[in-house]
Amino acid sequence: MNFKSDCIHFKGHIPCKPHKQHGYHCDDCKVYEKVSKRILIIKLGAIGDVIRTTPLVVKFKELYPLCKITWLTWTPDILPQSKIDEILKWDFNSILYAQNSNWDIAINLDKEKEAGALLKIVNAKEKYGFVLNENEIQPLNDLAIHKFSTGVFDDVSKANTKSYLQEIFEICGLTHNGEPYLIDAHDDKGYKWDLPLDKKIIGLNTGCGGRWTTRLWSIEKWVELIKILRKQEPNAEILLLGGEAEDVRNKEIQKLSGAKYLGYFSLNEFINLVNRCHLIITQVTMGMHITLALGKKIILMNNIFNPYEFDLFGNGEIVMPNKECKCFYRGACVDGTSCMEELPAQKIADAVARHY
Repeated sequence: MNFKSDCIHFKGHIPCKPHKQHGYHCDDCKVYEKVSKRILIIKLGAIGDVIRTTPLVVKFKELYPLCKITWLTWTPDILPQSKIDEILKWDFNSILYAQNSNWDIAINLDKEKEAGALLKIVNAKEKYGFVLNENEIQPLNDLAIHKFSTGVFDDVSKANTKSYLQEIFEICGLTHNGEPYLIDAHDDKGYKWDLPLDKKIIGLNTGCGGRWTTRLWSIEKWVELIKILRKQEPNAEILLLGGEAEDVRNKEIQKLSGAKYLGYFSLNEFINLVNRCHLIITQVTMGMHITLALGKKIILMNNIFNPYEFDLFGNGEIVMPNKECKCFYRGACVDGTSCMEELPAQKIADAVARHY
C-alpha cells in the first residue's frame, strides 16, 4: 500500500477527509494534490499581534494555492482553523516537531529569544525575520532591518511612514496589497445576546490593557461621549465592551450613563459580541485588532503610537488628542496627566458621525 505523505490532505496520525468521506486510499485517490510549499510561521504573541499577522496567510495562499501553513503561537485559539492548516501551541512537542521537519519557508516575526533560536536551527530553504545571533535577537537579513530598527530606535520609529502590515510583508520579501486579517466570528456557537435586532450597535471598548496605561481615557470622558452620542445617534444602542480588567470600570460607566453593559466573557464570546456591533470606538488594544479583523467600522483613539502603524482598511479614522503627546511608547506620562485627557468627547462623536 502506498502512502502519499506529500498530499495536502494527508494527516498520518488520523484518516484524511477524502478517506472519511469517500473511502479513498492513497494509491487510488481521485483528489490527490501535492503540497506546493511547507511554510512555518513563528508568531507567538500578543493576541492582537497574532491577529494582525494573519494577512500573510492570505498572501501565501494566493501565491501557493496548495501550500501547507504551520503556525506556532502562545494563543492558538485566536487563529481560524478553517484557514490555517496546522495551528500549534508553543510547547516542547511543537518545537520538537518544527526542529525535525523540512520547510520551504520559515518565518519568525517575534523578538523573543526562544523564537529567534528556533528559526536559527530549523531546516528551511528560505528564512525570514529575526534570529538569535551572539545571544541577542538580530535581523536575519536586509529585509528585516527596517522593522528591527523601528523597534530599537525611537527616532527611527517616529519617522516611519509604513504600516505594520507593510513592514511584515517586506520582511518576507512581499508587498501588502490589502490582504485582510483572518478571524473566526464564532457565529456557529449559538451565542445569544440581549441586544436589539433593529438597531445599530455602537461598541465602546473602554480599556487599554496594563502595559501602556498612558492610552487610558477617563471614566468621565466616556460618560460625556455617551451623552453626546445619545443625542447625535438616538436610534443606536450604546454597548460597553471589555474584559475582566474593565469590569469595575464599565459598571461605573454604566451607572453614570445608563449605557448597556452585558459583562465580560471568554475570548470567543467577546469576538462574537464585537461582531454584533456596527461601529467600535476603541483605544489601541486587542479589541482594535478584533474589530479590524471582523471588518467593522472603527474610531481609533491614539496618542503614544505612530499613527502610520495602523491600517484601518478604509473603515474608519484615527483620532488624536489636541495636545501633542510626549510619551512615545511609554507606559507612564512624563507630565503626570495623560494627553488623552486633551481628547474631547465631541471630537470622537464627530468622527462617529462621519462613519456611522
